[in-house]
Amino acid sequence: MYLKKVDGPRAVTLSDGTVMTRADLPPDSTRRWVASRKAAVVRGVVYGLISQDEAMARYGLSKDEFREWLSAVTEHGEEALKATQVQKYRQL
Repeated sequence: MYLKKVDGPRAVTLSDGTVMTRADLPPDSTRRWVASRKAAVVRGVVYGLISQDEAMARYGLSKDEFREWLSAVTEHGEEALKATQVQKYRQL
């Protein structure tokens, strides 16, 4: 079996005991960002599966956009990433 050389770990254990691998991250070609995909990227960065710089380059995200996702999850949970909930959780 051939394993592609990657920087960093191939899998991490999340706080709830589940294991997250690079296969659990959204595809590089993702253009439609639903809350679950955003949350997967944030979890991958927070738990050290990929670096923030790698995530931004891989998915074409700006630093501000990623920071907004991270702060929404940190302050309000994954529910805040839903487009229908933006006004409810938006900081004024």
